[in-house]
Amino acid sequence: MLVDSPPEQRAATAPAPSSRRAVRSLGLLLSAAVLALVAMASIAIGAKELSLEQVWHGLFTSTGTYGDVVVDERLSRTLLGLLAGAALGLSGAVLQALTRNPLADPGLLGINAGASAAVVTAITYFGVTSLSGYVWFAFFGAAAVGALVWFLGGSRGATPVRLALAGTAISAALYGYVQAVMIMDKAALGRMRFWTVGSLSSATDSTIAQVLPFFAVGTLLALALARPLNAMSMGDDTAKALGAHLNRTRALSMLAATVLCGAATAACGPIVFVGLMVPHVVRSFTGPDMRWIMPYAAVLSPVLLLGADVVGRVVVRPSELQVGIVTALVGGPVFIFLVRRRRTAQL
Repeated sequence: MLVDSPPEQRAATAPAPSSRRAVRSLGLLLSAAVLALVAMASIAIGAKELSLEQVWHGLFTSTGTYGDVVVDERLSRTLLGLLAGAALGLSGAVLQALTRNPLADPGLLGINAGASAAVVTAITYFGVTSLSGYVWFAFFGAAAVGALVWFLGGSRGATPVRLALAGTAISAALYGYVQAVMIMDKAALGRMRFWTVGSLSSATDSTIAQVLPFFAVGTLLALALARPLNAMSMGDDTAKALGAHLNRTRALSMLAATVLCGAATAACGPIVFVGLMVPHVVRSFTGPDMRWIMPYAAVLSPVLLLGADVVGRVVVRPSELQVGIVTALVGGPVFIFLVRRRRTAQL
């Protein structure tokens, strides 16, 4: 006959909170080290590979050699990948907490669709042809759709289900509009075809400078929402008892996700699955605490995005496979696996 151990013994054998924090902190440092290695690989690997010596020389003692020029070009691409990856990871974590759906991503609330619709409108009706022009249209399109989803989802009475339903309906309508315009306008089709797959290859210092303030504001706002989102995960009644302001938290969460995902989509195009996969995987070893999910997602999402970008440069040399295609190819099977595992766990 098995006898359950007394509470004192169970408490003695359970890992102490300080020990868990130490393990998580160490894991975060290791994740940051992996990110540094992937960033170096992003600078060194391409159509022409560079040695570590050339990368170091190009970063710190540039004298205008061929290797230095390549490093300068790839550095902007890598920086944008770091920023966009962190933004997508954070926005995915916020939306999964907001909707209480661990398989939610920024596309669920129509943010990607809003950016795409704004860009195709800019190309077709305003004659915009430059990436710097796309950035502002895409960002404001994402922001407008975020506000519309919040309004249709009930505004102050918004619930996770209403927000998800509103976002899904708006996404369907906007993607229908995008497809219709692209079919009728061949010029728009040619320009949009490159932008919609998602790419880091057009990164410039100017693009980074334009979206950097939005990344900074969105990141700070998302991190500040960690505690209120933790409270909301226990249900509305419990969150109210703990002093959380539900409407304010939902509104600020929508704002943070819109700013982050809107800026990333504006700069790189709609890149799928990064905001879904990384926070979901991170939650499996950090637990539901958003104070740990967000930092891990902000570090590991750029690892995935930059890693996919490096793979895209290598597999079809001397050509290049866009990062959005690589993440979709990887993300599809992973998403199916996550859904099946979640269904199995519920049985």
